[in-house]
Amino acid sequence: MTAADCLAQERIWFDKPRYDEAERRFYEQMNGPTQHKQDTGANSILQDIARARENIQKSLAGSGGGSAADYGELAARMKNLELENQSLHAVVEDLRSALGKMESRVSALEKRSSVPTVNGTGPQKAPSAPMKEEEEEEEDDLDLFGSDEEVDEEAERLKEQRLQEYAAKKAKKPVLIAKSSILLDVKPWDDETDMKKLEECVRSVQVDGLLWGASKLVPVGYGIKKLQINCVVEDDKVGTDFLEEEITKFEDYVQSVDVAAFNKI
Repeated sequence: MTAADCLAQERIWFDKPRYDEAERRFYEQMNGPTQHKQDTGANSILQDIARARENIQKSLAGSGGGSAADYGELAARMKNLELENQSLHAVVEDLRSALGKMESRVSALEKRSSVPTVNGTGPQKAPSAPMKEEEEEEEDDLDLFGSDEEVDEEAERLKEQRLQEYAAKKAKKPVLIAKSSILLDVKPWDDETDMKKLEECVRSVQVDGLLWGASKLVPVGYGIKKLQINCVVEDDKVGTDFLEEEITKFEDYVQSVDVAAFNKI
């Protein structure tokens, strides 16, 4: 087969004008409706703009009649604001004047309350006004016609009255009693000693200011136990020496007494 025969079978090259025409129609068909839509959108925008202009013109025309009323209302409001501003200025001025008066009074009081200093070579400053007033009041209170005896008697009476009041107040105050807690170790002679009887003998020691507490038996060794007993004593009435002497009197049961602990309460 020759090249001419091959080209004869390829119809696309020979039908190219037809394909070009079909392509042109296709693009015309595609572009036609789009252009129409764009024209329609532009027309709608122009219509909106025209309506907006018309509304603006109508509003301007309508506002021309009410401008006088609006101006009158605005003028009234401005006048009210000016009046309020003037009243506020007056209040501020009153406050300033009151503050100035207060500052002047404070400065005057500070000057009066200052303590006068005495110079070794110069004269002493004059006393301030409040001190002068106090001295005048004291002079007025003095009885120029009264005798010294009456003054002394009055002073003695006041002194005696104050001493009695102080004594009564001191008597009502509770007195603090010093107390101590003592732990005693009471040792028997041997393991045959009756510990129950020994404890009874220890607790039989009763004096004012002594209070027996808890007790227990503590093993020492070889079957022997010691009595460990607690007591509370008043320091001014009962001492450790007294307790040791009284407990060791029970010679049949007690061998010795030791102080295991001593604490102030």
